Amino acid sequence: MGPAEIRDFVNSLRSTFSSIEALSIPTIAVVEGAAFGGGLELALSCDLRICGKDAKFSLPETSLAIIPGAGGTQRLPRIVGRSRAKELIFTGRRFDAAEAVSMGVVNYCVPAGEAYQKALELAREINQKGPLAIKMAKKAINGGAEVDMTSALAVEEECYEQVLHTQDRLEGLAAFAEKRKPVYTGK
Repeated sequence: MGPAEIRDFVNSLRSTFSSIEALSIPTIAVVEGAAFGGGLELALSCDLRICGKDAKFSLPETSLAIIPGAGGTQRLPRIVGRSRAKELIFTGRRFDAAEAVSMGVVNYCVPAGEAYQKALELAREINQKGPLAIKMAKKAINGGAEVDMTSALAVEEECYEQVLHTQDRLEGLAAFAEKRKPVYTGK
């Protein structure tokens, strides 16, 4: 590919990954095997990440005299901190599943071949919660993560207000009082 084609391709990846990140529903990445370059950038755009014990990770672009261009330079520091992200990006070094967990790159590391099943379990657990509450929690977290605390608390307040007068909230309170499992409708 020529420079213009490469630019268009990387811009398309960046846009796609940003669209995934912006979804109002939780997203879960499953990594079995290798997540290098764009594969890791895709995983970083998801809300949660689960890997198998044999997973390997890297942003090796500097070895090719380029940089991660589909969001890696922005998402990785927000997950693992600036200094750690700089080290991983500057060196392009590979890291394993155990290190990925310890750095917070992934939420769970399970035996090889079981990451998809763990993702389904986690999705089912999330799916039992109030769907509007999950949507607003994601919006509050994402909207408040990169602003000052006063602004972040205002985002939280706005999101809280949107769930305060819902049927799901009343159902949750009634189910708690009646010691039963709630049945949420998303209203």
